[in-house]
Amino acid sequence: MNSTGLITAGLPIALAIIMFGLGLTLTLGDFRRIGREPKAVVVALILQLFLLPTIAFGLVKIFDLSPLLAVGVMLLAASPGGTTANLFSHLFRGDVALNITLTAINSLLAVLTIPIITNFAIAYFDAEGEVGLQFGKVMQVIVIVLVPVAVGMIVRRYSSAFAERADRPVRIFSIAVLIMVSIGSLLSERQNLAEYARQVGLVTGIFFLCSLALGYAGARLLKLGQPQAIATSMEVGIHNTTVALTIALSVLGSSEVAIPSAVYSILMYVLATAFGFVVVRNGAPVPTTRPATEQKIRNI
Repeated sequence: MNSTGLITAGLPIALAIIMFGLGLTLTLGDFRRIGREPKAVVVALILQLFLLPTIAFGLVKIFDLSPLLAVGVMLLAASPGGTTANLFSHLFRGDVALNITLTAINSLLAVLTIPIITNFAIAYFDAEGEVGLQFGKVMQVIVIVLVPVAVGMIVRRYSSAFAERADRPVRIFSIAVLIMVSIGSLLSERQNLAEYARQVGLVTGIFFLCSLALGYAGARLLKLGQPQAIATSMEVGIHNTTVALTIALSVLGSSEVAIPSAVYSILMYVLATAFGFVVVRNGAPVPTTRPATEQKIRNI
């Protein structure tokens, strides 16, 4: 990509602010909750870490994508769930506390999974001459993903009032950045946009619906409640495309790698809304009272 200074310098800063905002919603209790809800955490992590990359790889091969678009789809699959998953879970009465726990774990694991899966895709699809994610760039991923989360958690630990006040503005900022970067990525490749939409629109749509359905079905097969199944489906299905876009544009320096995440970020709002209405209409009754662990989730 012929990156502008705004993209190369501004986007990592914006992502750092977003991840800092995520840290403001987390406490050590979110990690300790793993022991109390192990089935939900295990099924979500297995799907997120192993099954989704496999599905993405299969779709890329079936649709015979170009090397950079294939790397983009695999990068998308490797990206963790994001705060948007928490929002959709809240809207459709899922267990948002479970979402927060899964987001916390996935954000930490992404420091390892993103470089592993992306480097595999770069090597397999023979894109090494065009992009590369070597050790120095891996460290960059760690800095822009993990460090701001840790700082946010520390701030919350010592100033919960500030964390509560900052939550809504950061969420709004996150959505605004995602929309702007997605549109910018698409416009930067506007001469190829119709072809890219034809190539990756169906792939990302199928991948997204498979992710949502598997998350929900996996939770229900383990006899988890409807709120936990909704939370799992949204966490597994809705990826943090801001992370994927930042890595594609600022770390890998390729707008073509960013295209699948940009297309996905637009489709996900429509498809997640439709999926949520279908699940709520056809699922088991949802209690009108929220679990006690969810009382901390306010003003989403």
